[in-house]
Amino acid sequence: MPTFYTYILYSISADKYYVGFTGDDLAERLRKHNTNHKGFTGKHKDWVIVYKEAFGTKEEAFAKEQQIKGWKSRKMIEKLIGI
Repeated sequence: MPTFYTYILYSISADKYYVGFTGDDLAERLRKHNTNHKGFTGKHKDWVIVYKEAFGTKEEAFAKEQQIKGWKSRKMIEKLIGI
């Protein structure tokens, strides 16, 4: 059964969270975020996974990502990850 993940990354140097979803291996996806690229996460190399949730379908993982992004609230993200 395929596994898809919704995940939240945190960068200490940026003091920011990043929310995403993937069907890739999470360690490999994190490695890509921590490389030099033009995207949002490319400016910092200290991203760590602070939350992950597994789903059976891409649609479920995407829906969870959109739910979290829809909150537009750092407080809600920190509540979800237990800070």
